[in-house]
Amino acid sequence: MKIGIFGAGHMGGAMIKGWLNSNKVAPEDLLVRGGKRGTAKQLQEDLDFTLTNEITDFSQCEIIFLAVNTPLILPILNDLQKLIGETDIPIVSVSAGVSVTEMSQVMGSDYPLAQAIPNTPVQINEGMTGIVYAENIAENAKELINKCFYFLGDLVEITDDKIGIFGTLAGCGPAFVDVFMEALSDGAVLNGMDRDMAYQVAAKMVSSSANLLLKTGKHPGELKDGVTSPGGTTIKGITALEKEGFRYATINAIDTIMKN
Repeated sequence: MKIGIFGAGHMGGAMIKGWLNSNKVAPEDLLVRGGKRGTAKQLQEDLDFTLTNEITDFSQCEIIFLAVNTPLILPILNDLQKLIGETDIPIVSVSAGVSVTEMSQVMGSDYPLAQAIPNTPVQINEGMTGIVYAENIAENAKELINKCFYFLGDLVEITDDKIGIFGTLAGCGPAFVDVFMEALSDGAVLNGMDRDMAYQVAAKMVSSSANLLLKTGKHPGELKDGVTSPGGTTIKGITALEKEGFRYATINAIDTIMKN
């Protein structure tokens, strides 16, 4: 399967790494067009995929992904429309700023299009991606798109009106968790733990706690109650978090992004 991707920045680079890490996509099956920052060239030297500056090369692809800044999406689509507008090569944007409806206005209402919002864990094949498909997309195009994302982790279909909150929760959330893990580690270091061990313990604790929720299907509050013994250390720690507005700060972070 020949995959084409425009952009090799934070998200494009993460997807490229994930595809190659999955062992389902070979370097020679990836065609990448980078931007002015040179990140694609640096990545290509490490991963050995095919790098091109020629948009005409993308007519050889079975599927095309757009992982560029929002203002570039429609201009690239205009160029692609002239090149492959008469084909059925699926095009997927991973930019939050251009809807499937806007893409369809360039490519046509029957062209196989999708807008997806992955998060950076796709690079280790543990991503969470939300996707909106064009209304008239053919089943075979949808299956091809899904296959590419299943190589990168989990995929959920969402509606266009939910893509903003999905992107905020799944896309921005990893940074919130990173800050939380760093703060946990700082607390451990303050009390004498080695820094590297603190990061390792914090990361494994967050990962295993999340997996416990996913595998048991239990409510987070129920899992929390299973750790908080009456008068114990955990409930004292939770009380300290509540005193500092931990829940409100988290809710407000999500809400602030959605309002801006």
